[in-house]
Amino acid sequence: MVDASPDPDILIPPLRPGATVAVLAPAGPPRPGRLAPVEAWLSERGYRPRLLPSCYGPPALGFLAASDAQRLADLHAAFTDPEVDAVLALRGGYGCTRLLDELDTALLRRHPKLLIGYSDLTALHAVLDREGLPSLHAPMPASDWGLPGADADTDALFRGLARGWRRGDRLGLALPHPLSRGGAVRGRLIGGNLAVFAALVGTRWLPDCRGALLFLEDVSEEPYRIDRLLTQLRQAGVLGAVAGLVLGSFTDAESPDAVLADQLARLGCPVLAGWPSGHGQPNRPLPLGLMAEMDPVAGTLTLV
Repeated sequence: MVDASPDPDILIPPLRPGATVAVLAPAGPPRPGRLAPVEAWLSERGYRPRLLPSCYGPPALGFLAASDAQRLADLHAAFTDPEVDAVLALRGGYGCTRLLDELDTALLRRHPKLLIGYSDLTALHAVLDREGLPSLHAPMPASDWGLPGADADTDALFRGLARGWRRGDRLGLALPHPLSRGGAVRGRLIGGNLAVFAALVGTRWLPDCRGALLFLEDVSEEPYRIDRLLTQLRQAGVLGAVAGLVLGSFTDAESPDAVLADQLARLGCPVLAGWPSGHGQPNRPLPLGLMAEMDPVAGTLTLV
């Protein structure tokens, strides 16, 4: 079970040994060979895995792990099942935004669970943030676990789950980066994948960005597409509303810093660049929906 504590400094309680982790596929299907080891990986870490039907398909439309109805049913079931302590996404891809119209947000509020994942899971992180629930931007089994060089990120995830997250925790360290600027600032950590977050603009699912610390990362985006997405966020008033920007990795992108620098020149907020989270390695776990202090000079994010 997830430990409950009256200690106000505990922001995400530890996940105790023997806790049940529901694994579901809310977006794309797993690649061949990536599903079979998941149960063993979780068991080796001391948890009880429960793989839900969406993990097994059948795929829909060629890019969804299962039908919208099945993926939504699994999400609702994972949150309502009293034996489930945390909810882990198998992988990203695409498909979470298709679920939002039918997602029972009142159910999520009544049965709060820690949702773990990143990439397309940005859409679900946004919904949980709007409901006042923290979530975890972190490596996923079918995308990251077991890959060469990924052990440090997976170990960091499980250390965090075993310990929980508390006020005062330093979430990581960004190396000095030419795009970092400004002084320390506090705000609620929101965001995730740039393309998915931008897709929420104009919908009721976009988090309240006023005074927030907005984390952004992406993968395999051409420079003009990064520019287009950031322009959309700027013209929608998102970038002007945040207290600070946290820039993660822009993996497999050609010269992203030039585009980022051009967009940042139009903004006045502090920036912490080179944060070690995103597609690729490192991809350190990052709690979302919690208050943090960003210090671009020290290269730190600290829960407050």
